[in-house]
Amino acid sequence: MTREPHENVATVLVDPAVLPQLEVHLMSLDLRLWPVATAPICADGPRRAFQVRRRMLMARRGAWDDAAAWTPVWISFGESWYDGADPLPWSAHQVLYRTLDQYAEHVRYRLGLGGVPRLEVPHERTA
Repeated sequence: MTREPHENVATVLVDPAVLPQLEVHLMSLDLRLWPVATAPICADGPRRAFQVRRRMLMARRGAWDDAAAWTPVWISFGESWYDGADPLPWSAHQVLYRTLDQYAEHVRYRLGLGGVPRLEVPHERTA
């Protein structure tokens, strides 16, 4: 049995005050930020966002209570990070975590990537 195609993502809680700034910073590195509540793979995005946030907060048993109203997001890797079917290189992980460390007071995450169904990015048509 083969595994369904998936996207490697980091699940992160982000302070809404820095969300636009973080998104632009990640875009410059070919990393994509997807708010869970509006992700195209979620049939009921707001409910899924609530569940993700609650699960992350409960796992930390009060240590992340300051993030109770923050936005849960998935951060995926753009095409430039992949080399065909090869696994995601460690350098991609390093860039992601170094970037998140720059926003340490405004993000909460655990090391490691998860998998979600493919998040398709629309591409511009060329003539």
